[in-house]
Amino acid sequence: MSVSLPSTLQVLERGWLSANNILGFDGDQATLIDSGYVTHAAQTVALVRHALQGRQLTRIVNTHSHSDHIGGNAALKAALGCEIVVPAGLHATIADWDEEALLLSPLGQQAARFQHDRLIGAGDELEMGGLVWQAHAAPGHDMEALVYFNPERRILISGDALWENGFGVIFPELLGEADGLRHTRTTLEMLGRLPIDVVIPGHGAPFVDAEAALLRAFRRLDNFTAQIDKLAWHAIKVIVVFALLERQRILADEFPSYLQTLPFAVDVNRRYLGLSEGELASRVERELLMVNALRREAGYLVAA
Repeated sequence: MSVSLPSTLQVLERGWLSANNILGFDGDQATLIDSGYVTHAAQTVALVRHALQGRQLTRIVNTHSHSDHIGGNAALKAALGCEIVVPAGLHATIADWDEEALLLSPLGQQAARFQHDRLIGAGDELEMGGLVWQAHAAPGHDMEALVYFNPERRILISGDALWENGFGVIFPELLGEADGLRHTRTTLEMLGRLPIDVVIPGHGAPFVDAEAALLRAFRRLDNFTAQIDKLAWHAIKVIVVFALLERQRILADEFPSYLQTLPFAVDVNRRYLGLSEGELASRVERELLMVNALRREAGYLVAA
């Protein structure tokens, strides 16, 4: 079903490694929600410049701090002189550039360091695209995440809290930092109380059937809650795919040792799955080949 958005909003739907970018236009000024991954930063700047059509980008507002959502912040600020606004709970993490807390070092990812100019917190309002957006806390995938909801047009900018077919990996649960499963449930319940007509997710196209998406999300969450090893296995595969998409290809013989360079995969396997180095590599490779996330090519494993 086609999605109708106000003419003051434009969604730049990105493929991995980048999250979607959402532009809101207010006269000759504009706001951007999320900025993609750092290796796509030049492309992000070019896409945003083209979409601006001569307008001024005044600020970037992030939904949360994961690398695929903040990676273009520094480049956009340098190129266009905009402010950067982050969720209030990220103040110290960003200011100190804590790569552990930002999940950069654990996940084997990267981002260009930046400093934020302002904070936004749950209960605050944001004017963007001629509309007023309410910031709602959305912990689970990221404990400090926010979503932005406009009650007038019933539009939700959901980041990674809700996709059409799921939600982002519940990292806090697997890292032992918080009860991510419980917080994810609370977030989904909160979203279920909002009168949503359109969802603009962090990944994938905007969609209209929020109720069906929430039902799928709850089923997925119930499955992970009942069998935590399934969440662990899902998370490892997601992180490996992301890492290989950035790298593009790797010698098949080097794949087992490469997995051991990803601290998150090693730790989660040790704590939840207990697979040997060879078993882990063999199982990841087999399952990613089955879903065409990888392909074999002349002795290499290539990210599809």
